[in-house]
Amino acid sequence: MAFKLKEDYGSLWQNENKSKDNQPDYTGKLNVGGTEMELGGWKNETKSGKPYLSLKMSPPREKKDSDDGEPF
Repeated sequence: MAFKLKEDYGSLWQNENKSKDNQPDYTGKLNVGGTEMELGGWKNETKSGKPYLSLKMSPPREKKDSDDGEPF
């Protein structure tokens, strides 16, 4: 059974696949009014040195179907 988010809740996990600095440190999903969105989080620091998390919400990306017979 797949994990299902409650409406207006979300979860973030550490991005274990991060290979570039511009990729998020954390990734996850957020349920906004019944619509599931993707969520990315980047660790940052203010000029005074206080840590914070910057977030970006985006529509889910379509997964590529590898069994469609197309080579790419």
